[in-house]
Amino acid sequence: MLESLEDFDLEQSQGNESTAHQLFFSLDYHHVQVPFEITLWIMLASLAKIGALAGFHLFEKLPSVVPESCLLIFVGLIMGGIIYGLNDKSPPVMDSDIFFLYLLPPIVLDAGYFMPSRPFFENIGTILLYAVVGTMWNVFGIGFSLYGICQVETFQLHDISLLHNLWFSSLIAAVDPVAVLSVFEEIHVNEKLHILVFGESLLNDAVTVVLYKLFRSYAEMPSIKMVDVFAGIGKFFVVGVGGVLVGLLFGMIAAFTTRFTKNILVIEPLFVFLYSYLSYLTAEMLHLSGIVAIIACAMGMKRYVEANISLKSHTTIKYFMKMWSSVSDTLIFIFLGVSTIGDNHEWSWPYICFTVIFCLLWRALGVLVLTFIINRSHMNTVTSKDQFIIAYGGLRGAICFSLVFLLPNLPRKKLFIAATTVVILFTVFIQGMTIRPLVNMLAVTRKQESAPTVGEQIHIRFLDHLLAGIEDISGHWGQYYWKDKLEYLNGKYLQKFLLREYMQPKSSIVLLYEKLERKHAIELAEAGQLICGPTHSSLLNNDKPSVAGNDSDSLNLDGVDDIQKILERNLYKTRRMVPAYNRHTLPGETEPADQAKELLILRHKSWQIHVTSSDSDHLSKEKDDAYLSDGGASRNPKLFRSLTGKMENDGQIQCGSEAVQQI
Repeated sequence: MLESLEDFDLEQSQGNESTAHQLFFSLDYHHVQVPFEITLWIMLASLAKIGALAGFHLFEKLPSVVPESCLLIFVGLIMGGIIYGLNDKSPPVMDSDIFFLYLLPPIVLDAGYFMPSRPFFENIGTILLYAVVGTMWNVFGIGFSLYGICQVETFQLHDISLLHNLWFSSLIAAVDPVAVLSVFEEIHVNEKLHILVFGESLLNDAVTVVLYKLFRSYAEMPSIKMVDVFAGIGKFFVVGVGGVLVGLLFGMIAAFTTRFTKNILVIEPLFVFLYSYLSYLTAEMLHLSGIVAIIACAMGMKRYVEANISLKSHTTIKYFMKMWSSVSDTLIFIFLGVSTIGDNHEWSWPYICFTVIFCLLWRALGVLVLTFIINRSHMNTVTSKDQFIIAYGGLRGAICFSLVFLLPNLPRKKLFIAATTVVILFTVFIQGMTIRPLVNMLAVTRKQESAPTVGEQIHIRFLDHLLAGIEDISGHWGQYYWKDKLEYLNGKYLQKFLLREYMQPKSSIVLLYEKLERKHAIELAEAGQLICGPTHSSLLNNDKPSVAGNDSDSLNLDGVDDIQKILERNLYKTRRMVPAYNRHTLPGETEPADQAKELLILRHKSWQIHVTSSDSDHLSKEKDDAYLSDGGASRNPKLFRSLTGKMENDGQIQCGSEAVQQI
């Protein structure tokens, strides 16, 4: 009994000692396992990138040959080999949900937010043709070709059905935007070529995902009916158009929200990231294209958000978005290399080799056929050199790698994984490393690094208005016509609700023009070259100008307002006031008096008084002679152009808007 009590006291004392020790130190790894491992992977990937690139740039010629994406995959291969050698089992595979929900959105958001909108929308027809028709061409071409290879008895692949080949081709035909962006940003090709390849890689996600899910649903059906085929065709439009609408909706909400963040500048960048990510998640929740949604959201809100937020918020958005996308890009390529090592592959030389050949062949044929159709209806054609780079730049990456692991337990799933891995490594390493020498050898036009000057921007804006007017006159509904309609809709409705200071800011060019014209008018008035006009003090004090002759000849406040309206009027607003030409109706058939009066008012509003220095002495001499002969009677001055006066029908000068009203 005493021994048992002594044992109990001993155990109690040991328990008290362990409890006392836990007060000072304890370990609970399972509580922080997930965030700890995520943080550790991000840190290791970043350190590996720093170390690899540091050694990478020790060799001067190596960065010009090997893209950064190839280096990151190579680092991943080394890490995967080390993990496989230590554990004697396959390293962890990148989860598809982690890729599509966490790693891919930052890269696409960065690409869509900083994408040059002008070249993208100028080539939107070509991009859609490559992305939709070209992807379907590749999917069915590769699928039927591989099915033909499987029918050869020697290859022993007869157990792979046509539907499974089409299912595999739907994922292997997807051009990866991550791989394209990482390679094409380093070779600096011209803007049109870059936007064609990158725009296609972004928008073909809708086609790829729809076809992938369509063939998966077909594989689960006992029989495929014609109704199912038409339903699949209709789903293309639902996925693409639905993604655009979801993205634009969240983009407009983000722009409207930033109207009210003037006093809370700290949270301005947060709305950009939250609404963009919500658009992606909402589209995925509705089985729409998340990539298309986040691109539409980024491009739709950028114009209004940039006008509402402060300069510091803009800098925060820019650098955080670049940092976020760079980390995701690094993790994707390193995990791609890590996941390649393992025993989840089945090797078949005929199937894998013909997969690589058919991917190259059908893409080249698709680019040639589609570009031939495009060049027949475009003045700015795609050159043969650009066609070669477009066909050669169809890189595969993490999207098809993630989709192949989503396949169910098919009999040949490991063969599909092996073929996908080989195609990714071939396109990223072989094509990615040789595309720069090919661009140099073919002398492909490179991107201009210098930003456009103010004069170039003015001429571009002028040509836009000019071409829109030409399309109006000819009755052709081209891209400039629709761009003009969208600008009108934006200026009349959207900006009033989405911009914080819609009525206050003016273009810097307009402000400078007003300042120069006001200074010129003051100089003319002080020099006495204006027959009727305000003095310097009256312009500054907004006093009523002195009368020189009749009261109608003076420049009153209405005249000053009219001058300001003339200065603020640009080509777009002027052209919008003039009725568009209709080739089916002559101008005299519909409201001739109103149209003629409106045109006459517009023309007379641009008439201005101007006297050159050579005519000034002659004019003053005529005035002296007139005073001597007529005793100060009314005179007929010389016609000239200025912003401060108008000419009456009988030759009398009218200042401001009175002459226009009398006409």
